[in-house]
Amino acid sequence: MLRRPKPTDSEADLLREQEQFLISGAQPTVNVVRRPDKRRGEAGGGGGQRDVVTIADLPDDLPTLTPAPPKKSRFKASRVRFEGEDAEERLDRHDTHISAVLSRIVERDTSSTPVSLPAFTGTAFPKVLHRSETDSQVPLSSAGGKRSIFACQIAAQRLKEGKTPLYFAPDAGSQTPGPKGQTLPAETSMDTGPSAVSGPRLVSGQGLRGPDSSAETMRIHQENRAKLQGMSQSEILEEQKKVLAQLDPRLVEFVRSRKAQSVPPSTSPSERPQDNGGREECLPKNVLTESDSSSAAGLYREPLEVEMEREEEDALPPMTKEELPVKPQKDWVHMDKLEPEKLEWTRDLPAPRRRGTKKAMQARFDFAGTLIPPTEDLPTHLGLHHHGDEPELAGYSLHELFLLSRSQIIQQRSLALSTLASILTKARAGEYASVLRGSVTSTLLDAGLLFLLRFALDDSVEGVMSAAVHALRALLVSAEDEECMDSTFSWFRGLASFPLLPSVQEEEDEEDEGLEECMKETAKEKEERKTDHDVASQDVVKGLLKMKLLPRLRYILEVVRPSPRVVQDVLEVLTRIARHSSSSATQLLDCPRLMDTVMSEFLPTSWTMPSLPLPQSVYGLPLASAMKLVRVLATSGRHACARLLNSLGVRERLSRLLSAEPTELLLEPTEALTVPAEAYRLWAVAASYGQACNLYIDLYPALVKALQSVHRALGPSEPLLPLRVQRVSALLSLLTQVTHTAGCHQELQAGMVSSQGAECPPPPPVTWGHVTGLQASLLGQLKGLVKSLDNPVQKDSSLALIPAYLLYLEAYYHQLSRQNCFRPVESLQELELLTSEVLLPLLSHNAVQSLIKNLKSSSVVCNVQSSHPGTEFTPSLSGLACPGWRDHPGLAAPTSPFPLLTGLGLLLDTLTGIHKGLICKFSGLLLSEPVIGYLRSCGQATPTLSHTSAWLLRHEHHLLYLLLRLAHRLVPSEPEVAKHTSLYHQVALVLLPWILPGSEYLAHELLSTIIFSKDFISEGRSGGPEALELAELKLHEETHHHASPSLQTVGALLREACVQLPSVRGCFLTHLAYLETSVVVSRDAHLGRNPWISSQLLPELTGPALPSDWPFLPLVSLYERTGVSDGGGLQVEELPQGALQAVTHCLQWLLLLEVWREDALKVVLPVAKLARLSCVFLCSSDLFLERPVQRLTWALLRLLTRPSRLDSMDLNVPPPGLASFQDLYSALLAQYEAVSFGDRLFGCWVLLPLQRRYSATMRLAVFGEHVGMLRSLGVTLEQLSIPIERFTSPPEDSLPLLRLYFRSLVTGTLKRCWCPVLYVVALSHLNSFVFSQHAAAQEVEAARRSMLRKIYYLTDEVLRNHLLLFRLPQQRSELGFDTYQQLPPIRAKYLESVLGAQDGSDGKGD
Repeated sequence: MLRRPKPTDSEADLLREQEQFLISGAQPTVNVVRRPDKRRGEAGGGGGQRDVVTIADLPDDLPTLTPAPPKKSRFKASRVRFEGEDAEERLDRHDTHISAVLSRIVERDTSSTPVSLPAFTGTAFPKVLHRSETDSQVPLSSAGGKRSIFACQIAAQRLKEGKTPLYFAPDAGSQTPGPKGQTLPAETSMDTGPSAVSGPRLVSGQGLRGPDSSAETMRIHQENRAKLQGMSQSEILEEQKKVLAQLDPRLVEFVRSRKAQSVPPSTSPSERPQDNGGREECLPKNVLTESDSSSAAGLYREPLEVEMEREEEDALPPMTKEELPVKPQKDWVHMDKLEPEKLEWTRDLPAPRRRGTKKAMQARFDFAGTLIPPTEDLPTHLGLHHHGDEPELAGYSLHELFLLSRSQIIQQRSLALSTLASILTKARAGEYASVLRGSVTSTLLDAGLLFLLRFALDDSVEGVMSAAVHALRALLVSAEDEECMDSTFSWFRGLASFPLLPSVQEEEDEEDEGLEECMKETAKEKEERKTDHDVASQDVVKGLLKMKLLPRLRYILEVVRPSPRVVQDVLEVLTRIARHSSSSATQLLDCPRLMDTVMSEFLPTSWTMPSLPLPQSVYGLPLASAMKLVRVLATSGRHACARLLNSLGVRERLSRLLSAEPTELLLEPTEALTVPAEAYRLWAVAASYGQACNLYIDLYPALVKALQSVHRALGPSEPLLPLRVQRVSALLSLLTQVTHTAGCHQELQAGMVSSQGAECPPPPPVTWGHVTGLQASLLGQLKGLVKSLDNPVQKDSSLALIPAYLLYLEAYYHQLSRQNCFRPVESLQELELLTSEVLLPLLSHNAVQSLIKNLKSSSVVCNVQSSHPGTEFTPSLSGLACPGWRDHPGLAAPTSPFPLLTGLGLLLDTLTGIHKGLICKFSGLLLSEPVIGYLRSCGQATPTLSHTSAWLLRHEHHLLYLLLRLAHRLVPSEPEVAKHTSLYHQVALVLLPWILPGSEYLAHELLSTIIFSKDFISEGRSGGPEALELAELKLHEETHHHASPSLQTVGALLREACVQLPSVRGCFLTHLAYLETSVVVSRDAHLGRNPWISSQLLPELTGPALPSDWPFLPLVSLYERTGVSDGGGLQVEELPQGALQAVTHCLQWLLLLEVWREDALKVVLPVAKLARLSCVFLCSSDLFLERPVQRLTWALLRLLTRPSRLDSMDLNVPPPGLASFQDLYSALLAQYEAVSFGDRLFGCWVLLPLQRRYSATMRLAVFGEHVGMLRSLGVTLEQLSIPIERFTSPPEDSLPLLRLYFRSLVTGTLKRCWCPVLYVVALSHLNSFVFSQHAAAQEVEAARRSMLRKIYYLTDEVLRNHLLLFRLPQQRSELGFDTYQQLPPIRAKYLESVLGAQDGSDGKGD
C-alpha cells in the first residue's frame, strides 16, 4: 500500500516511493495529455511518439548579424485595431458566448482506453424508483437527515456493497474520549460516534486513484484521531482557534453545517443531554465565552440594530398534526404528509427572550408613541407584531415606521404617520431623555423625515394627508412653548420676542474668499443655489418654505376643507413659521389666497351658533388659533400690521369680536373667552405701533363695560377662571399700549410743526384726554385686588393680574409727567396716596413676601442647570424648551415673583423720578434677605446664552436693571443701602456683558449711571488706595526685594483713576458709539415711544449686545484703526488725536477692575487679557514709552504675574479672536526688535511667554529667528516679577532648543551683561542636560557627550566654569545663580568617563 509523503521525507524516500508506484502499475491520479497543434496539421493520435525538432535547409555558416524582425505576440496581434476594421467583426472575434467556447474544445485522446459493451438486463434503464422502495432502502438517520431520493438510493447501494455511506450520520449522544479520561465537547472534537470508526465525515478519498483509496483515507483518519488523543484539552482548543482564524469563514460555516446535518432532527433534547450541559461543564467560563464570541464574529453578522446577546434556549419541537389550526381532510390533494418546516409561521410567537447584556437595544414604540420594553410580552391582537425583524418583540422601530409610511396600503401609511407624530410629541416633551441615547428628533430629521412628511402632504387620500399634517405639527410646534409665551405676553416687553432662528451658523463660501464685496454672491443668491436638503439640514422652516409648503397648506384649507383637528394643526404650523423670522412672515403674507382663506373661513364677520358643542366643521366660525396667527404676523413689523389692518380686514374683525360680551358671541364657552383674549392681544400689538387707535375711540364704551365686569368675571365660583384672567390681562396690555401711544401725541404734534416738512411720524388719533378717564377705575380695581390677597381662593388670580395693573399705572404716570397738563403738586399728593394705600401694603403683604422668597429658585441666571433635563436640542429647529414649565420652579412658573417685582420696579422707578421723597420708603425691598441673597448669587453666576434661555433671560435682565436703578437712587441717601454698594457695582458689571440684543438701552444706562459712579466704588472713598500701598510696603520689607518700577505707586494710580472716573466713562461711551442706532431703537421700546417702534420682533440672537472683554475696547479699537501688518511687524505713521488719553483711561479702568472687582473680569481668560494688553506695544512705536502708559502697564503686569494668575494662564489655548497666541507673539518679537530700544517693560512682556511650561515654539523663535534681540533684552532678575524657577524647571527636553542655547552662549550672542535672565535659563538647562544620568535615545546621548566635551575644551574660562559648576538659579544673587566650588564627585567621574572615552577613540584612530 502506498503511503502519503510526509514533510520529513528525504529525497531518497521520495525516489523509493516513486519506484514502488511504478512497480505497482497503478493508474496515476492525473494524466498528462499533450494538446495537438492543429495549425501545423497534427492529428490527435500517436500519443506515444516523441517530438523531434528538425530544421530544413539549415546552412552550415552562420548568417550575418542583421536586425531581426521585431517579435510579435499573437495576443497583442489579436488586439490590433485598424481604421477600416468593421466593428461587428471585432465583436465576433472577442465574443465570449458559449458557442465560441465549445468551438475550441479539444477532444481527449481515448485511443488506448478499452471499450466494453453494457451488460444485457431484463429491467428498464434507468430503473424506475417507487417511494415504497426508497423508504425501505435506508433509514433516514443513516442517510444524514433530509436527503433527496437519489441520495438515499446511493446510500442504500453503498450499504449493500459493504462500503461506508458518504453521508452516514453518527449517534447523537456519542462523544470523543479525550486525553486523560476527559470528555471533549462535540464542537471541539473532529469526529464523534460511529463515524470515528467508519471513516472521516468530510474526506471521502475520491481523488486517490489507487486500489486502496478507502484504506488510505481510513489510515489518515486514524492518524488524526491518535494525534488528537495525545493532545490536552487546552492544546486542542488553541489549535482550533488557530484553524478558525486561518480558514475562510464561509468554509467554516460549511463544515459546521455538515456536522449539524449528521445529527438526526428527530433526536429530542432528552436523548442528547450532553449537547449543552456537558460543554458548559467541561469548559471554563472564559474559554466558552471567548470561543462563542469569536465564532459569532466570524460566521454570523448580526444586524446593526440588534446589539443584544440572546440567552440560549432549547429549540421548539416540530409541529404535529394536533397543533395544526386547520385539520387536513382526506380528499385534499397532496395534504396527507405533514411538512413542519413550512408550517412554522402558523405557530404562536415565542415569548420575548431576556437579554443577558448591558448593551443598547433598538427602540420600539406602540401606536401612542410609548416606548415598549424589550422584555414585555404583549398580546398579538394589539397589532404590534406585524414586522419581519424580531417578530417576538412588540412595537415598531423607526426604520419600520418609515417603511410603512411609504406603503401602498392607505391604513398603513396613516398609522405610521400618526405613530411618528406621537413619537415626535413625546420626544419634544422630553419623555425619552432617560431611556434613549441621542436625540429622537435629530435622528428622524437626519433620516429624511422632512421630505417624507412633505411627500405625504401631497397624498390624494385625506386620511394620509391629515396624518402628515399632524406629524408636521408635532415636529414644528411645542404646545407648552406657545402656552408659556402667551402667559408672558402681559409682562413688561412681553409683546416682543426673538425670531426662532436655528442655532446652526452658515459657513462662509470658500468661493467668495478674496473677492471684492461687489463680486460676492448675496445671501438670497446663495440660498437659491442650495438644494432643498442643504437648506433643510441647516434650517427646517426654510427648507419647508423652499419645498413650497405654504401653497400646499393653502390648498388643504381652501379645497380639501379638512376636519377641525387638521385645521387647528395647519394654523399652528403657520404660526410657528411666522415666528421664524420677518422674512418668513412676509412669505406667509405674500402666499396667494392663503391669508384671504384664513380671514374669510376662520375669522368671519358673521356666523351662526354651532348646533353641537364639538362641531364637525369649523369653517365659518371664529378661531382663536387664527387670531393668534394674525397677531404673530403683526409682531413681525409695523408694515405687516398695517397690511393686516387695512388690506385683510382685521380692523372689522376686531370691532365685531370686541364690541360684544363673550356670552353674546354665539361660540362655545372656551372659544368665547380665548377669541376675545387673542383679539385684545392683536390690538395691543397694533397699538404698540401707534396703529388701530381710532378703534379705541369707537369701542370705548365696550372697553369701559369690560372693565366694569372684571370683578364679576373673576369670582371664585366662576368657571374657566384661568381663561378669564388671560382675557383681563390682555385687556390691560391693550390699555397700557394705548396710553403710551396717547402720551406721544403731544410730542408728535409739536414735532410736525417744528419739522417743516421733514420726515416725522404722524400723530395718532388718540390724545391724552382720551385715556385719562380710565386711571381712577383701574386704580380702584388694583386696590380691590390687593385686599383680595387675604382671601385664599382669590389670591392666585389676584397675584396674576396685579403686574398688569402696575404696568398700566407706570405707563400712565410716565406719560403724565411729559404732558403740558401735568400738575406737580396734585400729582405728588396722588403719588403719596398711591404709595401709602397700595404699594406699601402690597409690598408688605405675606403673599408677596412669600413670593419674593422664590426669587433665587426661579432665576435662570442662578440656576444654569435647572432647565428641564429631558429637553431635546435640535440645531436646525430652535425652540424655547419649556416642557413642564408649570410644574417646575422657573421664571415663567405661576410661583415666580419676576412679573410682580418687574412691574413694581418699573412703577417705583417712575414714581421716584417724579417724587424724590418716596424713594426712602422702599429701601426695605433692597435690604431684604431674599433680594440680597439673589444679587450675591447673580454676582458669582456665569449663565450660558442659548436660544432656549434667551427669551427668559431678557425678563430677568429687566428686573436686575430695575433693582440697580432703585439702588442708584437709594445709595446717596440711605446709609444702610450704601453698605452694599460693592455688591450692586459687582452685579452691574456682570450684568453688562449679559445684556441681549434689543436691550442696548439698559447697557447705556448702566454705563452712564452705575458702572463709573464713584458712589458705587466704595474702596476709592474708604482708604482703599492707602491700604494697598501699606500692603505693598510691608511685602517689600519682608522680602527685601527691590521693586520693579511703579510697584509702590499702585495706590497712587488707583487714587488717580478714581478721580478720572468721569473721563473714563466718557472714553468708553465714545468707543461704544457704534451702538447708537441700536440704543435709540431699544430706548423707544423701553420708554413706550410707540409711534417710533418699527417691529416687535427683536434682532437676531447672535450673542450679547456687548463683548465680554468690553473693558479692553479702547485698546483693541485703536489697534484695529492704526495697526497695519508689514512683514511680521506692525508700523503706524501717527497716532490719532486723543489716542494716548484713551489708552490711559482704558488702563486706569482695567487696573481698578483687577484690584477691586476681580470677579467681574473672570469671564475673560488670562491669555485673552495678555493678548489684549499686548496692543499697547503693537499699535504704536512709542506709545508704551509714555510715562502714564508705562506706570499703568507695569502695575497690570504685576497683577497678571501673581502666582495664582500664572497658574491659570494657558498660552496654548487660542485667545478669542486669534488663531493662536504664537502668531501674536511673533508680531511682538518683531516689534521689540524694531522699536523697543531695550525697554524693560517691553522686555518683561516678551519674557513672560518663555516660561518652561509653555510651548517650545516661542523659545525657538527667540533663539532662532530673532536671536538678535538678545543683545537688548536687558531685564534683570530683580526687575522680573516672575520667579526664575518657572523658566528653569523642569529641565528642557527639546534637543534643537538646547543646541541653540549652546550656540548662542559659545558664539557670544547671549551674555550675562546683555540678557541676564535668559543667560541663567540657558546655563541651567545646558548644565542639567550634559550631566543628566537618565537613559535617553542614542542621538540625545551622543549630543550630550559631545556638548560636554566641547564645554570642557572651551577657551572662555568664565563661561566654562559657569556651565560646569552651575548649581541652582538664585534670583537675589549677584550672578543670578549659585555655583559649586568644584565639581561633585559623581559629575567629575562622569566627566572623566566622557573624556576618557574620547581619548581612547583618539588613540585607536592614531
